[in-house]
Amino acid sequence: MIDTITHFKVPVDREERSVCLGPDGSVAHVTRMLRMISGRWKLPILFRLFAEPSMRTSQLKRDMPGISQKMLTQHLRELENDELVARRDFGEQPPHVAYALTNSGRDLMPVLMAAREFSRRHL
Repeated sequence: MIDTITHFKVPVDREERSVCLGPDGSVAHVTRMLRMISGRWKLPILFRLFAEPSMRTSQLKRDMPGISQKMLTQHLRELENDELVARRDFGEQPPHVAYALTNSGRDLMPVLMAAREFSRRHL
């Protein structure tokens, strides 16, 4: 029973607490990751790009009814800035652009899948 109680594992010593609460601690890193994926459409974009290796903007928009072009573009830019999604411009006319997960984006997917399973088990 004691092995499953997590509050016993939180450092109590002031110096040890910086591991969790310091500027480079666990809380800061998890908060940064949550900021990267926060936004109404970011998770649907990430899961779609996980299912399909590469997608054009029009395909993403078609797969997510209700998203505006402005919001799709904004979220794709934010995901690109956070290096979770890569944009590939083919330099053609009319413009041909495709999006895909980066290595960091693919590394994030097991975390998101674990969150999904957590949600399923804790309705």
